[in-house]
Amino acid sequence: MDILSNLSKSTQKSSKRVGRGYGSKKGGHTTGRGAKGDNVRGKTKLTFDGSKIKKGWIKRMPFMRGKHRLTSKYTFTIINLDQLNKWFKNNETVDLTSLSKKSTLSLSELNHGVKILGWGKLEKALTISKLTVSRSAQSKIISAGGKID
Repeated sequence: MDILSNLSKSTQKSSKRVGRGYGSKKGGHTTGRGAKGDNVRGKTKLTFDGSKIKKGWIKRMPFMRGKHRLTSKYTFTIINLDQLNKWFKNNETVDLTSLSKKSTLSLSELNHGVKILGWGKLEKALTISKLTVSRSAQSKIISAGGKID
């Protein structure tokens, strides 16, 4: 025979159902949501800017016309090996600052990117640092005794 204190609980009391009308014993239909507005009705879009249709954020963006609006404005400055042969002496390093001093190009032009192409012959051993080099130029620089960092 079981003692009453050893009996396990056979029923569980369910939690109060909040916001299910006035008959749910806990608040009315707006329980926990405040009174009116978007917080009651659900989430609004991140891009929603009130009901101002013509002055929304998408209308404030600049309108760029034409097919090429997604392409970059800046391109690489292309320098060939025969130009490096004219500008630099043997065993000199080629980087952005030395290129701006030796050539007619300014540093602001060179900061958008420089690519060295393998057009012409290189007769000097140059060390090239922090510049992009094509494969043909790379083989010619190494065969002339230069280095690429």
